[in-house]
Amino acid sequence: MIRPARPEDVPLIHRMIGELAEYEKEPESATATEEDIHTALFGPGAAVYAHVAEHVGEGGEVEPAGMALWFLNFSTWTGRHGIYLEDLYVRPHLRRHGHGHALLRNLARICVERGYTRLEWSVLDWNTPAIDFYSALGSHPMDGWTVRRLDGDALRELGSRTS
Repeated sequence: MIRPARPEDVPLIHRMIGELAEYEKEPESATATEEDIHTALFGPGAAVYAHVAEHVGEGGEVEPAGMALWFLNFSTWTGRHGIYLEDLYVRPHLRRHGHGHALLRNLARICVERGYTRLEWSVLDWNTPAIDFYSALGSHPMDGWTVRRLDGDALRELGSRTS
């Protein structure tokens, strides 16, 4: 089952972000607090969205299986919004149960229903299982594009310049 995140999901989402950071070999980079996540998802002017996948066990018990955190982007070429998937995460012991597929299908459905023209995300070059999974869904790499980032001291320096 896929459902929109609720405020009481924030500790769970925060834990899964930490689990994802561990998997991606960058636990020290995940510095967001539960308060940060709550504000981003449910605070004034919230512009980030989350969905939670729940796994129903054989005995009917419900266990959080994964999450998708996303926000809107915009294509000047089509003049329409799209979804940028910031994080897709399924807990390791619940992978291969269809939760990742269901989360992505849910986001694709939102795109179709709202007239959004794209669903985009990044994947680490070394994450072959994820790349294979995404390829099997019909996604394609954006050859010729390189992701760029300005952060840390360089961001502060540029943002502090007066001219």
